[in-house]
Amino acid sequence: MNYIGSKHSIIDFIEESIIDFAGNDNKVFCDIFAGTGVVGKRFKKLGFDVLANDTQFYSFVLNKHYLENNSIPSFSGLKLIGISNPFIHLNVLDNYRGFIYHNYTLEGTLGSKYERCYYSSENAIKIDSIRDCIEKWYKKEMITKYEYYYLLACLLEAADKVANTASVYEAFLKSMKKSAEKTMELKPLDIITNKNSKCKVYIEDSNELIKEIKGDILYLDPPYNSRKYATNYHILETIAYGDYPEISGKAGIRISQFKSKYNKKNEVAKEFEDLIRNANFKYIFLSYNDEGIMDFKEIEEIMKKYGEYKRYECNHKRYKASKNKEVEKKTTIEYLHALKKEC
Repeated sequence: MNYIGSKHSIIDFIEESIIDFAGNDNKVFCDIFAGTGVVGKRFKKLGFDVLANDTQFYSFVLNKHYLENNSIPSFSGLKLIGISNPFIHLNVLDNYRGFIYHNYTLEGTLGSKYERCYYSSENAIKIDSIRDCIEKWYKKEMITKYEYYYLLACLLEAADKVANTASVYEAFLKSMKKSAEKTMELKPLDIITNKNSKCKVYIEDSNELIKEIKGDILYLDPPYNSRKYATNYHILETIAYGDYPEISGKAGIRISQFKSKYNKKNEVAKEFEDLIRNANFKYIFLSYNDEGIMDFKEIEEIMKKYGEYKRYECNHKRYKASKNKEVEKKTTIEYLHALKKEC
C-alpha cells in the first residue's frame, strides 16, 4: 500500500539499528504508531511478541490481520452454505451502489456541488458490494472475527491499488490513471506464520495506552508534520468501517473527531516527553526525519534526560508534495533516535 512515511524501503536499516543498540535477547516489541504495519510485521517474523497501535481503524484492520492471524482462515462457516472460496464469490459481486459509489465516483456525484473521481464506477460498485457482503456474513456469524478482519484487510489493499490518487486521498486526479481503470480484484493476502509470537493490536491514543502496557522495545513513528493521516486516508477509513459518515469539501473528507498533538508544533514536544516518561520499556526508538516539526536538538535533549542516547541515520526518498520537482529535494535524512531508559 502506498503510504506517507512508510518504512518499507528502510526496514533493514531500522532492524539493524535496533538490534545493534538493544541486542538480540528481547522478546516484546511495541509499534505504537503502527500505520500499515511494516515494522511490526518485520519483528513478528523475527519472533517477537508484537503490540501494535494506531488511532485509525484501517490501520487496526490491517494489523489485526498481519499480526494476530497465524494461519490461512478455513472459512468453515461459508463452506456450510456452499461457498468454498470466498474470493471467487466476492469478486463477481456488482449488485450494490453504496456510499463509495454515490460520493467518490464521477457518475455518482454528477450534477452535485462537488463532482469527485476517486474510483471508476465499476470499482466503486465492487467495493460497496464486497464490503456489504463481508458485513452481512459477519453479523450472521458465517465468518469468524479473524476471517472478518482478513477479508477487510484484503479489500483495503485491493481498493488502494485502483484508487485514482497520487498516493493520498486528500485529492483525486483530474483524469483516470491507468491503474485506476483496471478492474479491482480481491486477492488473498500473505499470512505471517509465527505461532510462537503473541501479538495484540489496539486502537487507542498512544499517550494513554503507554500507561497500560510494558515490554522490551518501544518503536515510535509519530506524524512528522501537520499533515493528518485521518485526512490523507479518509476513504480507506470509510471502507474499513463500512459506515456512512458526514463528509465535507471537494475531497469528501470524513469529519474526524481525533486531533493528534503530534501534528501541532506548539504541543508535540510536551506530548513526546510525556510518552517517554510513562514508557515501561527498556529501549525506545524514535523514527523522525530532518523536516519534522519537532527540532532535532529538542528530541536529543528530551531523550538524554531518561538514559543513554544514540542516533542512527540514513538517506530516505522524500515524499513529493508538489509538482515543482526543481525546488524539491529528492531525499531526506531519516533519523532513528535510540534510548536505553534508566529512569
